[in-house]
Amino acid sequence: MHAFVNRTRPPDHYFLWNELNMLRVNDDYLKLRAGYLFPEIAKRVRAFREQNPDADVISLGIGDVTEPLPPAVVEAMHGAIDELATRGTFRGYGPEQGYAFLREKIVEHEYRARGCDISADEVFVSDGSKCDTGNILDILGPGNTIAIADPVYPVYVDTNVMAGHTGLSNDRGEYEGLVYLPATADNGFVPDLPDRPVDVVYLCFPNNPTGSVATKETLARWVRYAEENGTLILFDAAYEAFITDPEIPHSIYEVPGADRVAIEFRSFSKNAGFTGTRCAFTVVPKGVTGADGNGQSVPLHQLWSRRQTTKFNGVSYAVQRGAEAVYTEQGAKQVRGLIEHYQCNAKIIRETLADIGMRTYGGVNGPYIWLQIPGAGSGAGGPASGWDFFDKVLNQCHVVGTPGVGFGAAGEGYFRISSFNTRARVEEAMSRFRKKLSG
Repeated sequence: MHAFVNRTRPPDHYFLWNELNMLRVNDDYLKLRAGYLFPEIAKRVRAFREQNPDADVISLGIGDVTEPLPPAVVEAMHGAIDELATRGTFRGYGPEQGYAFLREKIVEHEYRARGCDISADEVFVSDGSKCDTGNILDILGPGNTIAIADPVYPVYVDTNVMAGHTGLSNDRGEYEGLVYLPATADNGFVPDLPDRPVDVVYLCFPNNPTGSVATKETLARWVRYAEENGTLILFDAAYEAFITDPEIPHSIYEVPGADRVAIEFRSFSKNAGFTGTRCAFTVVPKGVTGADGNGQSVPLHQLWSRRQTTKFNGVSYAVQRGAEAVYTEQGAKQVRGLIEHYQCNAKIIRETLADIGMRTYGGVNGPYIWLQIPGAGSGAGGPASGWDFFDKVLNQCHVVGTPGVGFGAAGEGYFRISSFNTRARVEEAMSRFRKKLSG
């Protein structure tokens, strides 16, 4: 005889077993404060649009480009697609590190032309600097002391939180375990050296969000510090194409010794309009090392190569052919035209804000203008916070910017305005500033 079991309700012991064996999540994600900065901006703008459907909103917030891809890039990508349409020239999986034709062009034009001793096999083509600055943590162990400028591109902080390298955050949004390096008006928004040894430090020049730049002497001090303390410099140079001052280095490798202590991140997004096309590269020199659990020296190049070949399938052939075209005579000229367009936008923004009595920084060797919020912290009736100023600009001018506090506690009292938009939209946005915020 077979017993019949009531299948509509599991036995009581099932519930106890299920509670003890629930799927565990990564608790480090729960340490993250609120939403990531830019989704939070998008949420607020979306709510404003719903309440004001007829409002003409101009975005000068996120660093997304507006101008189309250079014609030389488009032509190269079309040619690559045609190759993929024919069996004889079709390509499947490409090399995870990137095709040699692109890596060699990068080395020739970005490094050898500036006297940097970087080889093509030290260049790793990827789908974005944002991805790489986060993914680089895969090859770094736990327990490292990590220094981060404040304010700073939030991806650096958030990915370290996700990786379990921090404790909880305080009321100012600062995470336990990170060493914060204030970047203020007093130091020209270029952080001072740490007052203690650190294992990893993030540097970004031209800086996002402040627009500051680092001289060769400044970078040389950082390289010396790294050599003396066994520090790895993670150098984000995504905006180097906007440098106009011939005395400002475009790469940290222009400093002797940097190829032993620094990894550099670069991108085609902001110079050639690849924000949606996705192509960047990271340079990991073979001389940069770390220590394993036994204290033995290990080249980071071999670890990053292993990481990429395991977790990444490479950037598409057509996109890499498009990136290669950036280095042709026509491509370089067209890219320069794009950069000059955004630089002119930045000038218009800077001059308008100065005319209406606002203090600004940056916007000369970079695409961002760092605006000091009028009256902030002075008790003179200014906005209570960067988010209050964000709402004021959105509601009165129908313009979107980025509250400085979204980049760190030291960013409170400031507001980032991006030059990435069409000329007509930038001029219209500044016209609204004159009418609504002047005086």
